[in-house]
Amino acid sequence: MKLPKRIILVRHGESKGNLDGSAYTTTPDYKIPLTKLGQNQARIAGQNILKIIQSQSESETENNWKVYFYVSPYERTRSTLREIGKSFNKKRIIGVREECRIREQDFGNFQVEERMKAIKQTREKFGRFFFRFPDGESAADVFDRVSSFLESLWRDIHMNRLQQDESEEEINLVIVSHGLAARVFLMKWFKWTVEQFEHLNNFRNCEVRVMQLGPGGEYSLAVHHSEEELEEWGLSPEMISDQKWRVTATRGDWNEKCSWYLDSFFDHLQHSCSEDDNDNDNGAVEVEAEEECKQ
Repeated sequence: MKLPKRIILVRHGESKGNLDGSAYTTTPDYKIPLTKLGQNQARIAGQNILKIIQSQSESETENNWKVYFYVSPYERTRSTLREIGKSFNKKRIIGVREECRIREQDFGNFQVEERMKAIKQTREKFGRFFFRFPDGESAADVFDRVSSFLESLWRDIHMNRLQQDESEEEINLVIVSHGLAARVFLMKWFKWTVEQFEHLNNFRNCEVRVMQLGPGGEYSLAVHHSEEELEEWGLSPEMISDQKWRVTATRGDWNEKCSWYLDSFFDHLQHSCSEDDNDNDNGAVEVEAEEECKQ
């Protein structure tokens, strides 16, 4: 099984809905188009993605990398992909797939602007992850369908469906989606908690976030992005530490052994490899020593 070198997440360019919320009152969400600025942002994003792939390639020649696109079915994401695609030669593109499971969070049908403002204020009080919009979805609902998409993505990778032949081509996946769906994708992939999700900042229009494969087979945001960028996105010091660990981690290792992750679920765990003399007949819970944590 050959893993993609990079999984690149891109939010769509500026849409008319981003510019004017009243657009949703007369136009279905999935039909909201890009603005002229959004089209330009998408073209620039395509140029930036091309530079990332070319400049960071470890290949000896320029002819052995390819790209595969997944795109949300919404008009603004499809238009973003069209503009991104202008930076790539046809021979570089293995394929593209429209994927409904990475679509925007469903906020209901036609949206009344003033009503939506009040609903979003309620969401801030209730919590962004579990709040479900009337006749729409919660972020938890989006998490479920993105999780299903990830299962399909892994099957595609495992079955080598993203490769045209047995050559040593470097595969890059580009996922053109929406702010919430992209954040939920990262949450699912890196096993972030709901509390950690609540502190994440949204992608800017056409912002690119690169998950790059490390030498041990783990993906990390810290290969391409700086610590300052990760902080700006809302990652906590512990989450950033985990990203740095993943840069050199061996695939299959579990960073959950580290005390910072366990301590978010348990209180007063022992940090000893020996059983406590006072344990009852049911046996003791043995916690691995801190030195086994891979930072």
